[in-house]
Amino acid sequence: MFRAVLDVNVLISATIVRPGVPGAIVRHWRDGAFELVVSTKLVAELDRVLSEPRLAERVDAAFVAVLRAEIMRDALIIEDPPAERVVPRDPDDDYLVALARAGRAHVIVTGDAHLLEADLRPQAVPPREFLARLEQLPS
Repeated sequence: MFRAVLDVNVLISATIVRPGVPGAIVRHWRDGAFELVVSTKLVAELDRVLSEPRLAERVDAAFVAVLRAEIMRDALIIEDPPAERVVPRDPDDDYLVALARAGRAHVIVTGDAHLLEADLRPQAVPPREFLARLEQLPS
């Protein structure tokens, strides 16, 4: 099955603008179009960012709770692998590449320019491009 790591920025966007591209990606995951790869570090970052006051007031807490429960139940949870220095402009993103490699993900889906500009394996792609790929898969 096709595997993807969704950067926290994509998951956050899916909770704020559910009808948008990130929300559609989450719906495709829920429908089984791809396997979501996460780690405890990614989930902890999601929890931390969503609890920030500037975001907490913009998201539906019930929706966030359901999404988090689904992630913990249905995603492929990988033990946090050691990160190598691979994202030249932002070492904080190195863990996403390590996670994608350890989880044998085909792509990292992100809106982060540092990841999108880097020559990575697996490749980092913007959400709109990933959604277009998903919509081309046979049903």
